[in-house]
Amino acid sequence: MSPKVKGTALGIISAVSYGTNPLGALFLYQEGLNPNSVLFYRFLLAALILAGLMAIQRQSFGLTRKELKILCLLGILFAVSSLTFYTSFHYMDAGIASTILFVYPIMVAVIMAIFFKEHISLVTMFSIVLALSGIALLYRGGTGVGLSGVGVLLVMISSLTYALYIIAVNRSSMKMSSVKFTFYVLLACMAAIVVHSFFDGDNYLQPLTTPRMWLFAGMLALLPTVISLVTMTKAVHAIGSTPTAIMGALEPLTAVIIGVTVFGEAFTMRLGVGIFMILSAVILIIASKSFSPRKIISFIGHMVHAVPGRK
Repeated sequence: MSPKVKGTALGIISAVSYGTNPLGALFLYQEGLNPNSVLFYRFLLAALILAGLMAIQRQSFGLTRKELKILCLLGILFAVSSLTFYTSFHYMDAGIASTILFVYPIMVAVIMAIFFKEHISLVTMFSIVLALSGIALLYRGGTGVGLSGVGVLLVMISSLTYALYIIAVNRSSMKMSSVKFTFYVLLACMAAIVVHSFFDGDNYLQPLTTPRMWLFAGMLALLPTVISLVTMTKAVHAIGSTPTAIMGALEPLTAVIIGVTVFGEAFTMRLGVGIFMILSAVILIIASKSFSPRKIISFIGHMVHAVPGRK
């Protein structure tokens, strides 16, 4: 298997596995668990798996004080993003929440332009307008009823904090393995969730009391956490960050399919158009990093002339 084929396969596995987040979370909600508890066990079990990998690979667990501070900050950002995202499932369909969340690449572009003076191209501006238009369509919901403003706000906070997390990772100068890096980020996430549970009213940490609960908690730790993060890292090394990010469009599509087929969430033409517009916006903004408008137009021209029967 060539590196490109292998990298593409890993990128698809990463995106699809991350898109299973709603599957485990919604089943645990049906069992009576709150978002704090779901995320606590997701991060705990994932950290244990990564710790086992580090032990097998004989990696050092040591950290400098500077690394510890950076990892704690990253853990808090990721914890806020995860908590607001999981809480939004109580206010809207998981598929819609997952699609709105996927505007984070656009937020990254805007933040980098404002604070780090990166140039915003016409393609980026068009993508932002396209994404906002798609979100406006989703706001009516799958059944035609307007979505909760609280739910939309929660997802947008999740998207923003995830964008800040990505920027912080890219701007940091730490040099360590992806397994060790992810292990400590998840530990910080788990600690943040524990602290938050003490100030979140009745949403205290609950025990896993049945094998079914442990099954879905383990699935959350393995699929959208460990497998997704590890395969994403390997895909980036094999084919680059841009193709891997483009395949990330499979994340919300996976969540929508799960929501519709497993949980009976409604799917309408309006919802389909909104999803298509958001995914198109994100793909445009990511692709524009590698392909100039001239190259894109030239490629489309070649494809048109290649149509059978066309002269």
